[in-house]
Amino acid sequence: MLLILLGVLVLHLIILILLIVSTAASTWSVGGGKSTDLWYDCMTNNRGYHCKPASNEDWIQAVQALMILSLLFCFCSLIAFVYQLFKLVKGGRFFFTAIFQILASVFVMCGAIIYTVMSPDNDPNKQFGYAYVLAWVAFPLCLISGLIYIVLRKKE
Repeated sequence: MLLILLGVLVLHLIILILLIVSTAASTWSVGGGKSTDLWYDCMTNNRGYHCKPASNEDWIQAVQALMILSLLFCFCSLIAFVYQLFKLVKGGRFFFTAIFQILASVFVMCGAIIYTVMSPDNDPNKQFGYAYVLAWVAFPLCLISGLIYIVLRKKE
């Protein structure tokens, strides 16, 4: 049982790291000497690397908010798991933790979908970057983790 709890905890920490990197990294889309993330649009030219704040459009602000919410819910889920690990009665399930983790996965999915649909593709060389891919990798892992928490029971 200790190995299962340790495995679930490690999975949760990996998901949290993926979410932090995907939210903070500067490569949601790259191409044509330009990289774009949730916060800045950066361009490389012969004078160096220049960044300007991301657009003030509603869709990018929605993606920013959803990614931050996913981080908060994933972190709260981790805190709830540790709390329930010590305070939950024997045989109890980690429902509270599972709900937070599943909500985090839904927020990541919604943010990535909005970015996919609304991202301007006026540059034919544009590709999605690793931060975008990490967000999509974090989504199923977060959902699986939430389902594991639903099934998991506390044993002595």
